[in-house]
Amino acid sequence: MTSSAHAGGPPDEYVEAEIHRLLTENPEIAEQGITVVRRENSLILQGEVESPHRRDEIMRQVAERFPGIPLTTDIGLIRTQAPTEIEQLP
Repeated sequence: MTSSAHAGGPPDEYVEAEIHRLLTENPEIAEQGITVVRRENSLILQGEVESPHRRDEIMRQVAERFPGIPLTTDIGLIRTQAPTEIEQLP
């Protein structure tokens, strides 16, 4: 069964697994820290990446590969630079 068979219907565990495989095995993405959570009729991508561009690219590729699946992103950004201020502890 191909992912196009799911267009317009609620996502199932196969679509969830296919998206997870895309996230980890596609060399353009290769993100192991993103999880796919199924909620009623949509999927939520959760995790952290290093830039807004990276998050947008992940969402673009997933939406392009699975056009009929409602997606929500809960992908935050990790700080990759050293802090510019000294943290003072009480």
